[in-house]
Amino acid sequence: FVNKLILVPAALAISAFLPAAIVPLLMIGGLFLCYEGFEKVLHKVLHRSEDDAAARAARLAAMSDASIDPVALEKSKVKGAVRTDFVLSAEIIVISLGTMSSEPLLSQVLVLSAIAIGATVLVYGLVAGIVKLDDLGMALNAQASAASRRMGKSILLAAPLLMKSLSILGTAAMFTVGGSILAHGVPVIEHALEGIVSPLHATSAVLATVTKTLLDALVGIAAGGVAVGIMLLGTRLFKKAPAN
Repeated sequence: FVNKLILVPAALAISAFLPAAIVPLLMIGGLFLCYEGFEKVLHKVLHRSEDDAAARAARLAAMSDASIDPVALEKSKVKGAVRTDFVLSAEIIVISLGTMSSEPLLSQVLVLSAIAIGATVLVYGLVAGIVKLDDLGMALNAQASAASRRMGKSILLAAPLLMKSLSILGTAAMFTVGGSILAHGVPVIEHALEGIVSPLHATSAVLATVTKTLLDALVGIAAGGVAVGIMLLGTRLFKKAPAN
């Protein structure tokens, strides 16, 4: 909610005093989504099982170390999630603002506030429910009723699959949304994609929509790869630069 209290007034101020900045902000946000998605895929492809085991051992050691405050450790994780939410929320708000930049100020305030509150409550309410699925499964599994135990076991089996599916869908959404924003902001790419998709409308609207989605995702993957490559190159050059 603090993120939204910062972002909504900032977005309204940009719309009122610097409307030309909306498109560049959208492009930056779209590129960030592609970067995050590609980095996630790259980590998944390159990581080793030994790394997972080492990371798990480090977490267990940290939790069992009396000198480490578990509350502080949890707060550090929460701060990382809040930073990610800030960027994604900014993207959502700027996209919403871009679709209604010509509306009266009062309408913009009401709609952006509703989106900010609704997204926060619904998205994080859903996340909280998913995180607690295993607790629900354990509680049902401890009941005397055979039906409750069966339901509990089913939830415990389904929860990891659901989490993995959501992770895959979330990554695909990053590429699709980010690629769509970038394609729309670069006329050459937008016209090229339109040239491919437009003839398909005569055949099937569904085929045209699916093709457009896949093309947007490809743009997002390509942009994410370039962004990650530039970031890695910049990091290596920075490390090699002699200190003054």
